Amino acid sequence: MPKGYVALVLHAHLPYVRHPEHEDFHEERWLFEAISETYIPLISVFRRLMEEGSGFKLTLSLTPPLLSMLNDPLLQERYIKYLQKLILLTEKEMERTSGQPDLYHLAEMYRMKYESDLRIFRDRYQCNLISAFKEFSRRGNLELMTCPATHGLLPLMNVTPGSIRAQILIGAETHARLLGSQPRGIWLPECGYSPEIEGFLKEAGIRYFITETHGVLYANPRPVFGTYSPIVTRNGLVVFGRDMESSRQVWSAAEGYPGDPDYRDFYRDIGYDLEYDYVRDFISSEGNRTYTGIKYYRITGRTDQKEPYDPGRAAAKAGLHADDFKKKRERQIEYAADFMNRPPLIVCPYDAELFGHWWHEGPQWIYALMNRVSRDSSILGFTTLGEYVDQYPVMQIASPCPSTWGSKGYNEVWLNHSNDWIYRHLHKASRRMSELADRFGEAEDIRKAALNQAARELLLAQSSDWAFIMKTGTLSRYAEMRTRDHISHFNRLYHDILADTIDCRWLKELESRDNIFPDLDYRVYGSRNSHAV
Repeated sequence: MPKGYVALVLHAHLPYVRHPEHEDFHEERWLFEAISETYIPLISVFRRLMEEGSGFKLTLSLTPPLLSMLNDPLLQERYIKYLQKLILLTEKEMERTSGQPDLYHLAEMYRMKYESDLRIFRDRYQCNLISAFKEFSRRGNLELMTCPATHGLLPLMNVTPGSIRAQILIGAETHARLLGSQPRGIWLPECGYSPEIEGFLKEAGIRYFITETHGVLYANPRPVFGTYSPIVTRNGLVVFGRDMESSRQVWSAAEGYPGDPDYRDFYRDIGYDLEYDYVRDFISSEGNRTYTGIKYYRITGRTDQKEPYDPGRAAAKAGLHADDFKKKRERQIEYAADFMNRPPLIVCPYDAELFGHWWHEGPQWIYALMNRVSRDSSILGFTTLGEYVDQYPVMQIASPCPSTWGSKGYNEVWLNHSNDWIYRHLHKASRRMSELADRFGEAEDIRKAALNQAARELLLAQSSDWAFIMKTGTLSRYAEMRTRDHISHFNRLYHDILADTIDCRWLKELESRDNIFPDLDYRVYGSRNSHAV
């Protein structure tokens, strides 16, 4: 039995982007890039570890928007077309670089990668990657968590509790419908915690969640074991705190592993490097340059004179970094075990898209880490959050501190001068949705459809991604458009429902486009009952 454990937790999330009204929509590439650069590489690593018998353990949250997109036939078909176009581009690149051995071998590597992605996606999993995650979960290697419906930042909804309830209950229902099991754990969007959400988590049957480090360290009373052991609230909810030291090693491009000079440079992409006429047919349909995923250079350092990427050298460095991470976690465990009456737990939560998309070698690092720990560590073992709760159910009672994992630890990233205008509209729409649910408790036919669609539009507007994008200033026009459009659609539905003037044709178009949560029941917003979705 090891002296302590690491719980590696990956949060897989993308905002819901689906535009059937356009043949090719740029922001849908977010999903396609994540499938090829993160989800398929992770699935391949998990399968390899499982086949080698390493007994890997990992916790993964799959958000309802991501699950809904992975389950969508239109987006599945468009991903295949995306791959087919990239295969054509790599063949074109092999011809262009035929006299440059270093680049030619990389072009060939990308062609083989995208051909493999196509086989894995279309042939092995019949376009359904959800089945892969379910398989690992059934085997006990992967513990799957849920997330509120559209990744809404719950502490900023405290003025409209009905929206918190709907976000949590719909998220849990979507998890059960698409993954076939009731979730025990939940990833709170942006690790955003406030005490007001606990009752709704209990109602949804949630057992545990994660907060930022200070959410646990500043709990009342202060935890005896810091973040090396979970605490339990007076409502019976188990709370894990993020380990600060391991986070910096993996997150930070300046201090951590992803910034190493041997790793692939994310920003040097042929979509920007090559002549516009050459790449025009492979970038945005609007003619804007964008990333293609084909990148030939390593980080090298703070210079524009980048050296060619060497996959073997980068893989070796991922192994060295896995060794370093393992040794540092073992030191932490040795230290904490001296003053604890149970094995210490180091909780390491990260955005899944860091691994592969932003940090190309991230999946290789996970493989090397799991492999090395399984093979030769008597101090450290991997576990899932739920497993640790089951093994060590006695823990200190404490009230966590309100917190997020955003800059400065609270809500500033999602509530500032760039995005504060959205909340008066979101709060008013939330109150109106509860009003509709109370007034039309037993609606039928077209009114029922309109009420359900109004709920979808509100949920989609509440995604924390839009406020985050407005703050960062990247694609902020798209984030503003999405917020305005969903609120506008909600307001029109609200007035049409009250006036009984619902435009059936327009409603059908809206249902076809914003088709998330097909089983949604608007009565989840009702204040006079506890109807479960």
